Amino acid sequence: MSEQPAPYRPNPHLKRVEHGLESVLFNSRWLLAPFYLGLVVSLAVLMLKFMMMLWEFILHAAAAKESDIILGVLSLIDVSLTGNLILIVVFSGYENFVSKIDPGAHPDWPEWMTKVDFAGLKQKLLASIVAISAIQVLKAFMNLDSTFDAQKMGWLVGIHIVFVVSALILALSDRWGSDH
Repeated sequence: MSEQPAPYRPNPHLKRVEHGLESVLFNSRWLLAPFYLGLVVSLAVLMLKFMMMLWEFILHAAAAKESDIILGVLSLIDVSLTGNLILIVVFSGYENFVSKIDPGAHPDWPEWMTKVDFAGLKQKLLASIVAISAIQVLKAFMNLDSTFDAQKMGWLVGIHIVFVVSALILALSDRWGSDH
């Protein structure tokens, strides 16, 4: 008759060390919370800049040319999209990396805020960056009459195309990855 090997029994001291290490690693996610609070502060600063731009826009609207009005509106949209981008990062980052948010206590809570996973966050970020880039290119085209710099225009269009292609590749890779 052959002897059965004794079942493996982990050392209880090592198990406590392992559990303690896992607890520290798990709770380290809260170190991200100040980053998200900092982004909320940056959102407030961006709002201040938006209000200053809006005030300037209103003051000069009566004497402005149509192209200046369009450029002013595009600048306001650009800042607004940047604010949206910050908000997406704050909510989805907090939800995905720090702690789940209970939307039940907030009846007007947007449904998307608790449903954006990391892949969705990447797509939303890139889509916002593409939109912001497109506005920059459009603003440059609107200013062709006053200052034309072919090299700068080429860089703006080239960078925008890189963002668009990157977003397309990311979306395709996420789709192919979810099919398997």
